[in-house]
Amino acid sequence: MGIRWLDFYFRSSECRTGHIMADDMAGDSLFSIVDLFILSAAGGFAVYWFFIRNKKQEQPTFKKLTVTPMLERQESSIGILNKMKNHNRNVVVFYGSQTGTAEEFATRLAKDASRYGMKGMVADPEECEMDELANIKEVDNNLAIFCMATYGEGDPTDNAQEFYEWLQSGAEDLQGLNYAVFALGNKTYEHFNATGKYVDKRLEELGGKRIFECGLGDDDANIEEDFVTWKDKFWPVVCEEFGVQATGEDINTRQYAVTVHDKEEVLEKVFTGEIARVGAFKTQKPPYDVKNPYLAPLTVNRELHKGGDRSCMHIELDISGSKIRYEAGDHVGVYPINDQDTVEKIGKRLGLDLDTVFTLTNVDEEASKKHPFPCPCSYRTALSHYVDIQTPPRTHVLRELSEYASDPKEKEFLVTMAQSTEEGKNKYLDWVVKDHRNILAVLEDLPSLDPPLDHILELLPRLQARLYSISSSPKVQTDTICITAVVVEYSTPTGRPTKGVATSWLKAKQPDNGHKPRVPIYVRKSQFRLPFKPSTPVIMIGPGTGLAPFRGFIQERDFLHKEGKQVGDTIVYFGCRRKSEDFIYEEELSEFQKNGSLTKCYTAFSRDQAQKVYVQHLLDQNKDETWNVLENNGHIYICGDARNMARDVLNTLERIIMEKGEMDKTKAEAYIKKLQNKGRYSADVWS
Repeated sequence: MGIRWLDFYFRSSECRTGHIMADDMAGDSLFSIVDLFILSAAGGFAVYWFFIRNKKQEQPTFKKLTVTPMLERQESSIGILNKMKNHNRNVVVFYGSQTGTAEEFATRLAKDASRYGMKGMVADPEECEMDELANIKEVDNNLAIFCMATYGEGDPTDNAQEFYEWLQSGAEDLQGLNYAVFALGNKTYEHFNATGKYVDKRLEELGGKRIFECGLGDDDANIEEDFVTWKDKFWPVVCEEFGVQATGEDINTRQYAVTVHDKEEVLEKVFTGEIARVGAFKTQKPPYDVKNPYLAPLTVNRELHKGGDRSCMHIELDISGSKIRYEAGDHVGVYPINDQDTVEKIGKRLGLDLDTVFTLTNVDEEASKKHPFPCPCSYRTALSHYVDIQTPPRTHVLRELSEYASDPKEKEFLVTMAQSTEEGKNKYLDWVVKDHRNILAVLEDLPSLDPPLDHILELLPRLQARLYSISSSPKVQTDTICITAVVVEYSTPTGRPTKGVATSWLKAKQPDNGHKPRVPIYVRKSQFRLPFKPSTPVIMIGPGTGLAPFRGFIQERDFLHKEGKQVGDTIVYFGCRRKSEDFIYEEELSEFQKNGSLTKCYTAFSRDQAQKVYVQHLLDQNKDETWNVLENNGHIYICGDARNMARDVLNTLERIIMEKGEMDKTKAEAYIKKLQNKGRYSADVWS
């Protein structure tokens, strides 16, 4: 999280003197006395102006620039190789992380290295000169581990983009580099673990030596179990490869040291929820991005569902004056705040004053990450803004917490769940995952646990921004970003009520009597775009809140239609449970159809009849129309559930292509692949 430096540019004015040339030409008349006097006076003034005056003038003085404290970003000034050599590190763990999981796994692997006679460090490829990989062979028993997440449709994460492009260029010889890759992905997506697989393959092609097979983590199942299983097999192979031995018992060492502050002494330096710069929420300064979110006024928060026991919000955020720009199809990131009741209960359970101000500092002086989150801050701020207190804790958290259990049975229980045995995996799956126990539930159900809060904060993952498909078009709502989101609320098997962190927080934000609550946001650009030519026909398939980006698309086409531009067929497939309850934006869609902007709107209400009907069924009924759109260079868009809907729609589309195009399965798959490569088949899906 970088400090933005203010650059001052001083432009010096150059004074060019002209030369008066007297041509020795016959017939030129001589200067008169008056002429000479005027020229002399002008010359004297020029000498004074350009020479004497400037010498007497004082040099400009500038007020000392004071920079507001920001969260430090450690630049790799001396390089990865020198750091490894100077501090006897032979293991470096790189991570490509979008939500923090890959970074967490990288940290755990670097920490594990000490148990196997090696010394590790964690590195963000975005902050490194990755061509140094070619020189890591100079380190004895070198090992580079890559924890690489796949984002979107097979893309690298933001912080791994440059590294990915560097690998593609293939300029370096990596002979002598020992490496291993653990990939993080989700099987419900078509390009499962594409980034990790590519990194693993490409490093070998460039001459690197694969020490262990690429691990494949599946977030749709149990990525924690996948990771633990992989690393427990990985380290014995490393020991054999390098002739080292495990040191024996697991040793839990703190990664961060805590310092408690006097509030008054650090008052102006205390973070209160900002992402990078102290006071950023009090004094807003563009440009706004993921590290500098804009506090957008929430102007509208209305219910879209007409009945039933679920809630769906239509939210409008005012971005006027922020210089934020977006396009239909982009995403908006929202930084939520954790449930305050849960925060208070954690403080009460541990008997702490949550307003205590503290700092966690990395004990490894060479670590690129000096603090796990913005510090100094209060315990309340950390629990509210910076750590995820809702997600069930991973096994390494339980292992470290076990040291603070005074009851031998509770300690043994925690240790067992942290082990990679079948018994341990099953207990963890049942007690933590299936029962959805968050950190508060663990503390409540194991009363002898008495860990220091600063250690809990060190172990918990960062609270991430939530991304939503923007449900508006800037051509229609220039200064407004719209969000369409279902409120997540349910009870766990243990009877504990659980709420979605962001949606429950947003639901409580209601504008009232001129008061507009603020929401920290930023825009993330997307490749989910309408065709460049408005005349291109499109099919948009989005049940439930999958309709969100298509509302923006239809708004845009409606705008162009009203301007008299030729707009191609715009066909929408929407599905929900019941028309009378959760048919969102029904009136708007009807109006778009009436004015001709929306050509057709097919609706599937799954529970309004005995036999359930979904959008893929309607698509199958319109084979001729679908094929006609495809053959006329049309585009197909899918938004919504990746696990079932998107897969079923893709299978239906494949069958339509096989039948109408008279192709076998292989050719139909190639046809769809061609659509994808040309940007004519786009998916914005989630699991």
